[in-house]
Parts: sequence; C-alpha cells; structure tokens
Amino acid sequence: MCKTRILIADRRPKIRFALRALLKRQAGLEIVGEARDAGDIEEQIGIARPDAVLLDWRLDDLYMRDLLITLRKTCPRLYVIVLSGRPEVQPAAVAAGADLFVSKIDPPDRLLAAIGTVQRMQAALPSLAQGPQGTDASG
Repeated sequence: MCKTRILIADRRPKIRFALRALLKRQAGLEIVGEARDAGDIEEQIGIARPDAVLLDWRLDDLYMRDLLITLRKTCPRLYVIVLSGRPEVQPAAVAAGADLFVSKIDPPDRLLAAIGTVQRMQAALPSLAQGPQGTDASG
C-alpha cells in the first residue's frame, strides 16, 4: 500500500510542529508540506499533491466555507480533516465539506483514527488510470 501524503495547515507553528512530530512516527504516512494560511495551502497542494489535508478551522480570516468549496473544486479527491479546539464547530465544518472532524482537545489517537479512516477510504476507491488529485496521468 502506498503512503498517505498529508499536508498540515495550521496558523500556529507549535501546532504544526506537534502534528508533524506525531505523524512522522506513523507507518504509512508521509508529511509532504505545511501551510500557515489559505495562500500557502493552494501553493502547497499544487506542489506536493497531498492525499489529505489537516486543516485548522481558524486558519486565517478567510471564510472557511469558501476555502473548502475551493478545495473541493480544485482537488475533488483530496480528503479534508478539519481540526479545531472548539468541538461545537463540527457541524459547520462537515456542512462546509470536511470529510472528518477532530477536536484539538481529543487525544492524539482520535486524529490517528481519522487518518486511518482516510486510508481505508483511499483503499476503497477504484484504481483508475489517474494521477494525484484526479488529474489524468497520461498528460
């Protein structure tokens, strides 16, 4: 099985560091980049072609619903796991298009379980002759 490529998007360097430290010890995962704001996400997705993004719900002043809509249009096969210290935003995050939600106050195992869910969803997709993010690999 291929490694799941993950982009970490959080406005706080300490959170990005902690997430990277947790995830780099996990088999089957590859951290392909970090983003500190919406502009970074778009740039990193274009460069790194992640399978999933860990997205801080309060990344910047951009309306998160708009960001999720943009991500869905440009990268329809990208899995989005929204992270927030406020569990009450889960319904809004899911309604906006997040695949999964994890509270930052949950134990780390909760995030690892969510990533495991993404890996199972990836494995269940039919293998098409396509490259990352649904682009045609033949050019």
